[in-house]
Amino acid sequence: MKVVKHEIPSIDGKGIMMGHKAYTDDFAERNSLIVKVLRSPHAFAKIKKINADHARKLPGVALVLTHHDVPRKPFTRAGQGYPEPSPHDKFVLDEYVRYVGDEVAAVAAVDEKTADEALKLIEVEYKVLEPVLDFEKALNHESVIHPEEDIHEMFPIGFKPKINQAAAYHMEVKNVEESLKTCEVVIEETFYTQAQAHAMMEPHTVNARLDVQNRLIIYSSTQTPFHVRRIISQALDVPMSRIRVIKPRVGGGFGGKQALHGEMLVSLVTLRTHKPAKLVYTRKEVFESSYTRHPMRIKVKIGADKTGKLRAIDCHILSDTGAYGEHALTVFMVAGSKVLPMYNKVDAVRFHGEVVYTNKTSAGAYRGYGAIQGNFAVESAIDMLAHKLNIDPIELRKMNMIAENETSPIFAIMGEGTEGTAMNMDTCKLDYCVERGKALIGWHEKYPRQDVGNHKIRSVGMAIAMQGSGIPYIDMGAATIKLNDDGFYNLTVGATDIGQGSDTILAQIAAEALMTTVDKVIVYSSDTDLTPFDTGAYASSTTYISGNAVYKAALKMIELLKKAAAKALKVDAETIQFDGKAFSSEASESTISLIDLSNRLYYNEDQEQLTATGSYFGTKSPPPFMAGFIEIEIDKETAEIEILNYVSVVDCGTPINPKLAQGQVEGGIVQGLGMAHFEEVKYSKKGQLISNDWLTYKIPTSLDIKKLTTEFAESYEESGPYGAKSVGEIGIDTPPAALGNAIFNALGVRMTELPMTPEKIFQKLQKK
Repeated sequence: MKVVKHEIPSIDGKGIMMGHKAYTDDFAERNSLIVKVLRSPHAFAKIKKINADHARKLPGVALVLTHHDVPRKPFTRAGQGYPEPSPHDKFVLDEYVRYVGDEVAAVAAVDEKTADEALKLIEVEYKVLEPVLDFEKALNHESVIHPEEDIHEMFPIGFKPKINQAAAYHMEVKNVEESLKTCEVVIEETFYTQAQAHAMMEPHTVNARLDVQNRLIIYSSTQTPFHVRRIISQALDVPMSRIRVIKPRVGGGFGGKQALHGEMLVSLVTLRTHKPAKLVYTRKEVFESSYTRHPMRIKVKIGADKTGKLRAIDCHILSDTGAYGEHALTVFMVAGSKVLPMYNKVDAVRFHGEVVYTNKTSAGAYRGYGAIQGNFAVESAIDMLAHKLNIDPIELRKMNMIAENETSPIFAIMGEGTEGTAMNMDTCKLDYCVERGKALIGWHEKYPRQDVGNHKIRSVGMAIAMQGSGIPYIDMGAATIKLNDDGFYNLTVGATDIGQGSDTILAQIAAEALMTTVDKVIVYSSDTDLTPFDTGAYASSTTYISGNAVYKAALKMIELLKKAAAKALKVDAETIQFDGKAFSSEASESTISLIDLSNRLYYNEDQEQLTATGSYFGTKSPPPFMAGFIEIEIDKETAEIEILNYVSVVDCGTPINPKLAQGQVEGGIVQGLGMAHFEEVKYSKKGQLISNDWLTYKIPTSLDIKKLTTEFAESYEESGPYGAKSVGEIGIDTPPAALGNAIFNALGVRMTELPMTPEKIFQKLQKK
């Protein structure tokens, strides 16, 4: 391969580095009205009275919106396929506020100072209600967070708002209770994972204007422009044909922008005033009023025989969706479906639980999407079982984990297979990943621990993980390739580049198929008017789903080119040979270059525009696999941890661009280590988020992690474009469990709650 599997620089990287106009706020009209939001000071309250008269009279104020001034139509902000598996439980503005930071009212003014002054003039009388702040007490709590009658689910998901339940699920393969009775060794533990802020550099940003056709044009820093268009249309009763959504460069999303944040209010302001408007979240608003990761309580019970053969796994999850139910069911499901199938040789498995509402910041999509929570619990429990059996944890995994050409009954039960049949692992190099990672970390020399003196211990820990490549039977992507005069191409894709480099890798796939170079493929992405449909950047789908669409479009283009060349050379199309630059045929002594053919098509005899569109609708979701190994040095007296090395060996099929793939893995590793050790969400007793800025919410930097070692297994997934699977999320999953296992190997204390800070470790040591 001449283009694929090569480290080609990002096609937009240089322009961004040079400061060219690229991001959403760069495209706001200069005279845009500034939209600001009045937010709730209470975790749970009902608005008894709201008076915005003084704010409306303030010079420079163009519009004030309260719940009396907006459509009352329930919707979900979650950017997911339709019908959404998330309850429609949100309103543009509502008489109830359900967390500190929830929207009360919005103002639009000529400048930021006036908008801020107008917010102060809005008078609100609240009836303060008893909030639900402990998610373990949410079910059947006397406070009902969503008492309204007009909210609903799109199809059965276990939605019971009157008991504060957003979703629920139960599945079982064989009889877990009976199987546990026969087990010679059983371990049982409860694990807690925390909320985690996305901490992207670019805040949530949106601007809007009306064009000369009086259509609503929205620029949004979003991962899902087509979903944004649909949801705005439904909630505001504006025909989709009157809405255009454009996604410029995105300064990080990580799932936090797989939803609508501000788009509704800005759209309403522009529609009502006929003036351009914009909203840029403050950093405090990003922390308090957008999304977090779902906190979870995960109870795991694992049974085995004395040899280490797994007999039963029982996993019960209680998930906290916060004030609204975005992604409530699907994140919960992934905590099982992307973890439990790894141990496919187990006799019986049960996965069940509930997702509950609380009066905290709404949880939503976040890279890893439930898999990281489930992985922390299950991979920690596997190490606990290994310790109890006195077996090397690597050997225990090798004995029980999935392998190539195997399957898992859990895939069929949890909807990952084809028409209820289990998905076969056509590619799974997990065994190689484990063995190679073991060698790179020096497992035999370092496991379980080394005393290096001066109160310091070095230890290692590991975990394995799997993810997916898009959502089968639900999500689709499309691509169109246009031949231009002079023989270069435009590639238009609905796929959404959010910094992961998808524009570059899709250009590489097109260039490889068209036998040209990346500079001859000009990419346009994510404009709901001009680019073909794509569900967006989520579920690790872009390389596999959108990449397959690009590949199909390129093959169609080659057939069109051969047909046009055959006409020019006066031969049959079946005889045409094409090398990316010129066409020839055994039936003719003549040849024609791609440049000459394109100019002939557009300026001379044939006069025909060549375009080709391909779309891809996945019927499988081939998982990438990874083995993650960590080496740490820990102070026995202070419990301070130094991360010396993190080794990742990944099976993602063919890495289309190895350098970008490495960046995805290592970015995920750092975020996973942030959740594992650094990032602590703190609330006051009244539900006020305390860790709401960069000073109080610490994320890891290059100073905190000494070394990252990343390699890719040789692997080729036949169903993927040039053998590719996904790589966007797999890196984030293993760090919490790997770190927890290394801490146990060093000190003999099992950490069951994230983040694993020195304070918590020290407290465990004192109890020990």
